Amino acid sequence: MYFEKPGKQNTKDTLESALKTARKRSIKTIVVPTSTGNTIEELIKLDIYGINIVCVTHVNGFKEPGVQEISTEKLELFKSRGIKVVTTTHVLSGAERGLSRKFGGVNPVEIIAYSLRMLGQGTKGAVEIAVMALDSGAIGYMEPIIALGGTGLGVDTAIIMRTSHGSNILDCKIDEFICKPSL
Repeated sequence: MYFEKPGKQNTKDTLESALKTARKRSIKTIVVPTSTGNTIEELIKLDIYGINIVCVTHVNGFKEPGVQEISTEKLELFKSRGIKVVTTTHVLSGAERGLSRKFGGVNPVEIIAYSLRMLGQGTKGAVEIAVMALDSGAIGYMEPIIALGGTGLGVDTAIIMRTSHGSNILDCKIDEFICKPSL
C-alpha cells in the first residue's frame, strides 16, 4: 500500500496493516517507534494479543539533556500491557552525529542513514529502531519482524525485515514493504 503523502495521518492504516500482515505471515514481533507515546497508545487500542510489541523511544536527552520525552506513567502503562520498551543510543547517529556537529563533515553511519532516506524517512527509522531493538536484546537475530517508521509524528511505513547488529548493519535485509508514503 502506498500513501499519497507522508505523515501521522497514516498511523492507523499503518498499524492495522502491520498487525494484519503479522498474523497472516506468522510474524511474531512488531517493532514500533514512539517519541511521545501516542503511537503506542493508538496501537494498544487495537487487537495486539499474541504479538510481541517492542517500543523504541528516542534516546534520553534527545530534546533536552537528561530528559526522556515520554512520561514515566506512559512507559509503565506500556510495560503493564506486555510491551517491551527500549531506550538506547540511535544507531544511525549517536556519537558520530556529535562529531559531525563539532568538527563538520560526514561520517559513514550518517551516509547509511541518508541512503535509507532515499526510500523515505520512515524506512530509515524502521531499520534504525530494529537494529536498536536487536542490540538491546529485545528481538532475535535475523528473525523476521515487522518494523515501523514515520515522518515526523506517528508512523507511515511498515517493512518486513531481518535484523543484524549495529556492528554488521549492512547485513540487515529488508524483505518487503507493507506500506510507505509515495515520495
